[in-house]
Amino acid sequence: MSAAPSQHADLNPPPAAKRAYLADLVAGLSIAGLLLPEAVAYSSIANLPPQTGVIALFAGLLCYGLFGSSRFAIVSATSSSAAVLAAATASMANGDTGLRMTLAIGLVMVTGLFFLLAGLARLGGITDFIAKPVLRGFAFGLALVIILKQFAGVAGVHPLHNDMTRFIPELAVQIGSWNWISVAVMAAALALLYLFARLRRLPGALLVIVIGVAAGQWLHLTQYGVGLVGSIHLQLATPALPLLSRADWLRLGELGFAMGMILYAESYGAIRSFAIKHGDPVAPNRDLLALGASNLLSGLFHGMPVGAGYSATSANEAAGATSRLSGWVAALVMLAIVLTLLPAIALTPEPVLAAIVIHAVGHTLNPAIFRPYFLWRRDRLVVIASVIAVLLLGVLDGLLASIAISLLMMLRQFSESTISVLGQLGQGHDYVNLRTHPEAQAVPGVMILRPNEPLFFANAERILGQARQNILTAAAPVHTVILSLEESPDLDSSSLEGLHDFFVFAGSRGLRLLLARLKDPVYDIMKNAVAPGFPLASLSALSVAEAVHLARAAQQAANQTIETRPGE
Repeated sequence: MSAAPSQHADLNPPPAAKRAYLADLVAGLSIAGLLLPEAVAYSSIANLPPQTGVIALFAGLLCYGLFGSSRFAIVSATSSSAAVLAAATASMANGDTGLRMTLAIGLVMVTGLFFLLAGLARLGGITDFIAKPVLRGFAFGLALVIILKQFAGVAGVHPLHNDMTRFIPELAVQIGSWNWISVAVMAAALALLYLFARLRRLPGALLVIVIGVAAGQWLHLTQYGVGLVGSIHLQLATPALPLLSRADWLRLGELGFAMGMILYAESYGAIRSFAIKHGDPVAPNRDLLALGASNLLSGLFHGMPVGAGYSATSANEAAGATSRLSGWVAALVMLAIVLTLLPAIALTPEPVLAAIVIHAVGHTLNPAIFRPYFLWRRDRLVVIASVIAVLLLGVLDGLLASIAISLLMMLRQFSESTISVLGQLGQGHDYVNLRTHPEAQAVPGVMILRPNEPLFFANAERILGQARQNILTAAAPVHTVILSLEESPDLDSSSLEGLHDFFVFAGSRGLRLLLARLKDPVYDIMKNAVAPGFPLASLSALSVAEAVHLARAAQQAANQTIETRPGE
């Protein structure tokens, strides 16, 4: 008797679940109208056939729907990955269209492999090496480059240089050759996109394509030099590794690392933003594996690189999605559109497609994102340098320069780190920086030193040199030095050599040396290092308070020994 209600409940989901399914259905229908036009548009940025964007979209939706963690993320081709792909393959193919396509496939697969390896190695925090101001500056500069190149293509002009310092003047000089009809069509499509964007659940991009196709046929735009997207041959290729030389694979390995860094930084930024907004957990290593599977599948079937773009993810959340089911619905709707309406999409005027690209990247072209850096007076030059790097060096070299800027920022911060002298706060176990807490008291006879950054090869000598100077200039006699290594999760060989020299220095001055707040890896490596040539008699993992207590006890014992020594 009691089983019947349970069975009935299983057959009839609760109203809340029904509402969630309905919300995902509506969201999937809404974003499908956005994703297909953007997929075709982004393939034009990459200078690849339109089907590459569509294949990438299916690969991203299916794989992330199976393996991903975010309920809002939509994984598809992105403007940044398309621009980097175009720059990378152009620099290697030297005008060979077939080689360009082969290189693109190889780069997508290498990027997917990097994602998988990073996920298996649990490197979910790898994007911390790209500082946010650098990433924002790169995205801003990239948006400018994409918009200007789209405009040039619509106007029918082809500047000879890719760097914006020469591209823009060449574009302006040829103003007499611009196709103004094509520019007007792009402006009209762009105005409609911004108008439709006010209605979040309306598939604005798809509506603009429909209007563009109808208007193009009615006004006979092709006779005015307005090009069409052209036929989309959506045929699945047999999965196979591209045939490339060893030198090409090595070069793709370098580019794949850069592509993976940018794609994951962009993806994780979008995933984390909406996870924080809705109180959801994040699983970066799982997402790395999902992105790896998505890119490998896309590459195997000759698609573009994919990531969780902010605009598509934001549109999915705004449309009311509650789970990854919305992505599956979008994939099914897209499949229906591809099977029935693909020939019509081939009739889309190219200026309409360019308008979709400009509208998609336009959200990053907002100078207000730089305002905090100028208010805080932090990282202003870094942001500007990242923008200028893209404009001067181009997309690919600008990307590599931006990553280099991030790494240099990190090394500069760590290498310029200092050491703090700690004192006791009150009668408790709190030990704080004496410079920032004047109310704290130094422990008589004991100097407590704490490096403010992790010790590594670039800062070990500097920090330990400061420690020596503090000992030499101490105002009161010191019998014990406590070195707190709480900021160092591990030690490299340069740090160990520096500590060895510091131990020798302390021993030569008759000082007792204690180490405190050791992390487990540091504790283990120091135990192994206490051997020939490492003048440290014993080692214990102590807190600062325990080390102070031990220092006082040892000094009292030493004083008693002196007092009871015969003849004194």
